[in-house]
Amino acid sequence: MNLTDTLTVTTPSDREAVLSRTFAAPAHLVFRAYTEPALVSQWMLGPEGWTMPICDIDLRPGGTWHFVWRKSTGQEMSMHGTYLEVDPPSRLISTENWGADWPETTNTMVLQEKDGKTRVSTTILYVSREARDAAMKTGMKDGASVSYDRLEKLLSSLS
Repeated sequence: MNLTDTLTVTTPSDREAVLSRTFAAPAHLVFRAYTEPALVSQWMLGPEGWTMPICDIDLRPGGTWHFVWRKSTGQEMSMHGTYLEVDPPSRLISTENWGADWPETTNTMVLQEKDGKTRVSTTILYVSREARDAAMKTGMKDGASVSYDRLEKLLSSLS
């Protein structure tokens, strides 16, 4: 696999984490991969051994989304949120809620295309530094890296 880029994770403020990576695909394809259930469920899986049996997306401001992951052992986890802004193919803002143990975040994804490659930067805004730091300790970067590697492969098949 010829990866265009690797994932970078930065913390530009006390409450933010930014995940960024460049993909060898135009912005409209990357946006599709983030917003079409049949595509999302192929790549946004985190570590090996997980599937996404539920991937519901109502892509409009005020629309909701709901994802459920299932591990081969039967363990499940889910998250949901609401779309606040939908501006294809350059911007998507939504809330994200993992349940009672985690505070809701606001996620802003910006896609910037140059020379047929697209830089995706997702800024996650947490309610506090403590919430951000707790999320960073969950293995978020490793899971996102594996998922983004899958996304790179998927995008090459769509081109």
